[in-house]
Amino acid sequence: MSLSNPKVGFVSLGCPKAGSDAERILTQLRAEGYEISGSYEEVDLVVVNTCGFIDSAVEESLDAIGEAIKKNGKVIVTGCLGAKKSVVEAAHPSVLAVTGPHALEEVMAAVHANLPKLHEPFIDLVPPQGIRLTPNHYAYLKISEGCNHRCSFCIIPSMRGDLVSRPIGEVLNEAENLVKAGVSEILVISQDTSAYGVDVKYRPGFWNGRPVKTRMTELSQALSELGVWVRLHYVYPYPHVDEVIPLMADGLILPYLDVPFQHASPRILKAMKRPAHAENNLARIKAWREICPDITVRSTFIAGFPGETEDDFKMLLDFLEEAQLDRVGCFTYSAVDGAKANELPNHVPEEVKQERLARFMEVQERISAAKLQTKIGTLQTVLVDEVNQLEDGSFEAIGRTKADAPEIDGVVYLDDAEGLSPGDFVEVQITKADGHDLWGGPPQD
Repeated sequence: MSLSNPKVGFVSLGCPKAGSDAERILTQLRAEGYEISGSYEEVDLVVVNTCGFIDSAVEESLDAIGEAIKKNGKVIVTGCLGAKKSVVEAAHPSVLAVTGPHALEEVMAAVHANLPKLHEPFIDLVPPQGIRLTPNHYAYLKISEGCNHRCSFCIIPSMRGDLVSRPIGEVLNEAENLVKAGVSEILVISQDTSAYGVDVKYRPGFWNGRPVKTRMTELSQALSELGVWVRLHYVYPYPHVDEVIPLMADGLILPYLDVPFQHASPRILKAMKRPAHAENNLARIKAWREICPDITVRSTFIAGFPGETEDDFKMLLDFLEEAQLDRVGCFTYSAVDGAKANELPNHVPEEVKQERLARFMEVQERISAAKLQTKIGTLQTVLVDEVNQLEDGSFEAIGRTKADAPEIDGVVYLDDAEGLSPGDFVEVQITKADGHDLWGGPPQD
């Protein structure tokens, strides 16, 4: 390996928030002259960005660390699992360093100690938008770190700390640089997007010489001026969320709201210690749809939470039937090490959890399929994600409507896609649908 060309292998696991941490580290590495590789081999050391939210993620992260040690030998661990330093070091005592999440300075210090930088960086080594892990046409914009809530099933606050909102001027400058670099869609992420600015009492910052309040509504308004799709994720159903629905109705931001309801039984929500657990969410959803009829509401739920009875679960199924949510994910309760919910009585047997998960998904798949059937014959604006040439020489594109976030929702398969490129917006007439995806082509006269 040439001493003038230090190279760092980088592997990132976990959610978009972990990916955003990874992008900051990658950007700093490149700014300091390090080359980056996605391989464990033929590099001077490897950084593994881990996830530790549930047991399966812990196992995947420990396996990735083990593989990096086997194939390279010099490994720095960061990310959520790194907050449990003893777990990492017990499994892999030879790691060079272990840091928790959003630990840019600590990771760079470990890199410098084990692979010193050889020169001062030049400012043009890194583009203004930084180094990103996503395709060129969409990007995640992390607006805060940490969370003030103490949901009983979650250990994220113990790993990422309390809410710390990024200065709004910094956030908007990053968004502006992303758009200048060709991004067509910005996905706003955090642990709790609707709490943005609570920690700084919504104080104003400055963007392009004008004051902007550090709050989700004002942030959304400012982002709408950039002329790209803006999608909100991880929004808790507080009353002030209602303020962004008119922005969606006016076409300023995407009519899409990712709200993690988690359950419908008041008793279970209270045991989960969920914020806004007393809110009438069915009434809120109805009001949102009255203001913005084409809004897409996505959510996630937990089946088999400790103490969940059959009556509690039926209440959840009834909620699904009445709410008619557009996109839904569900997972069974996992006894994550360190979660307070593990101490609750009456844990649900694993076979009952799996049976309830299957019943839940059967109901939701029927709802989703019926909703997608109503889109047949309609015209939809689609953002192209990829274009492939088929064996017969024709071209097929895969894209997403306003109702679909990348990697978690459905896609649209487009015929006659010659000439299209990722990042293009195209009008598509929908011709077919199943329970998850759509098919279509150019509008027919």
